[in-house]
Amino acid sequence: MDNIIYLTERNRVVEEHLHCIDTVIRQNWSLLQAARLERDDVYQQLAIRLIRCVDTYDPAKGDLKKRIYAQLKYELLNCKEVRRLTGITGAPKDFRRGKVISLDAIREDSELYRDYLAA
Repeated sequence: MDNIIYLTERNRVVEEHLHCIDTVIRQNWSLLQAARLERDDVYQQLAIRLIRCVDTYDPAKGDLKKRIYAQLKYELLNCKEVRRLTGITGAPKDFRRGKVISLDAIREDSELYRDYLAA
């Protein structure tokens, strides 16, 4: 029963602070455009961070709203990481979108496959 009460309270606090996500996106819109990030994808990442922030909040460490904004801004900088852009968790640091090739488009004996390995 305590868990249900906690989740209800947490969800209420998260809903009250959803406007913070829009504020951070609006303040950093040029960064999103320069990094070619989709607004909806960034919004989802920031919403997850907001939930985690509310979950781990300790009132003894300061104001909740300041913590939320700090966490959202930090998460925004992480949104442009390759693993977030592509969904590939084991991607090397120099991995870029241009190197992604559909598995249906290549066969091991094709020239496209050899070019991909050479890149």
